[in-house]
Amino acid sequence: MNESLTATLALAPEDLFALLPPNRVGDTDRRYMNEVLDAGFRNTVDPASIHQRLEAAFAKRFGAGYAIQHNSGTGTMHTCLLAAGIGPGDEVIVPPLTAVSTAVVVVQCGAVPVFADIDPQTYNINPTDIARKITPHTKAIIPVALYGLPPDYDAIMALAETHGLVVIEDNAECFLSTYKGRMVGTIGHAASYSFQASKHMTSGGDGGMVITNDKEYAKNIRKRGALGFRTLGASPGDTFVPRDVRQDYEFERHDVMGYNYRMSAVQAALALAQVERLDALVAARIYIANRYAEVIQEEGCDWLVTPYIPEGSTHSYWTYVCRLDTERAGISWRDFRSAFIENGGDGLYSAWRPVHLEPVFRDLAFYGRPEQAPNFDPRYQGKVKSYQAGDCPICESVQPFLCQFKTSMQTLERVEGQVDALRKTIRQIKSST
Repeated sequence: MNESLTATLALAPEDLFALLPPNRVGDTDRRYMNEVLDAGFRNTVDPASIHQRLEAAFAKRFGAGYAIQHNSGTGTMHTCLLAAGIGPGDEVIVPPLTAVSTAVVVVQCGAVPVFADIDPQTYNINPTDIARKITPHTKAIIPVALYGLPPDYDAIMALAETHGLVVIEDNAECFLSTYKGRMVGTIGHAASYSFQASKHMTSGGDGGMVITNDKEYAKNIRKRGALGFRTLGASPGDTFVPRDVRQDYEFERHDVMGYNYRMSAVQAALALAQVERLDALVAARIYIANRYAEVIQEEGCDWLVTPYIPEGSTHSYWTYVCRLDTERAGISWRDFRSAFIENGGDGLYSAWRPVHLEPVFRDLAFYGRPEQAPNFDPRYQGKVKSYQAGDCPICESVQPFLCQFKTSMQTLERVEGQVDALRKTIRQIKSST
């Protein structure tokens, strides 16, 4: 674990939560936003803009060579795939237990998502099943660090090297975790982060960042996320074109197709403030996860299976996820959720439906008709023509029993309220069996 996060974790709970604004927006956030507003947004074209400062700060914090901001954590993965040359005829391996974006971006490139099953203990993508799913058409893997826990990167990167595949880390839920002493985000060829409102840090509801150590890849990612402007570069905030160049009638702007995934200056201001307190934001979630774990242990609850963390990995707990053993508990998932809410719990989220079973994939509802799916493009010579139950049996068997407890509380009072609700719920269920 990195030194600054370790030091923050060592703080007393009162001191840790004193670093966090109760409503997620503090004085620094407002100061940076006011800089943008007072400048009338003109600092968006300045080489030393708020964009440059955010990208430089994010790259430094994660130990990466380059950081490229986006308007979402979906756009981030899309541009990474496009910049890697992924297109029609290609396959990209993704996990089934994740937000739908991880697979949708593959379809947006005209390529075919291939789902590899999960590990039953970590719930992350299983390298053994990745190996089974690799074909001559496979060009990339998008492993997800689910809930804040890194997948088995050694095995994944070994497969990628053997088969010449690009690895794009989906770290939407994983900030500052480490894998065998390495910062998650610096292991694959690029890494995608989400700033959506529920994540460890946010830029006002949505936003995202890509990091990479490859200068040419970074440049191409930026171009793919900014309408394919020819003159863009890899360095922080490298979107500035001298006025005499950009105003000339012979200036050729676009040399590749790109999308408009640029982040606004206001978003960048909020994100910069949150990067500066990222250690505290992550440490608070780890503290909250540990409090849930303490309650489960203290109450002798053997029917909530707590997260498994492999040796050499650290967990940043986007949520605290347990598997409910309904037979031992003598209660269904829905009844457990109802009891938790009745005892003061602030809701209880299930895991997403396995992506391959969502109607959009099950029915190939990507475009106007199913036969227009990339799976039926004449350039695609692979065998994946449908998605159905049984494709990922481990994921399908585990998903209905996962319980996601919130870790996003910004005050100790709110933390103790949720922890107490879990304790009351466990005692209530134990007393009724």
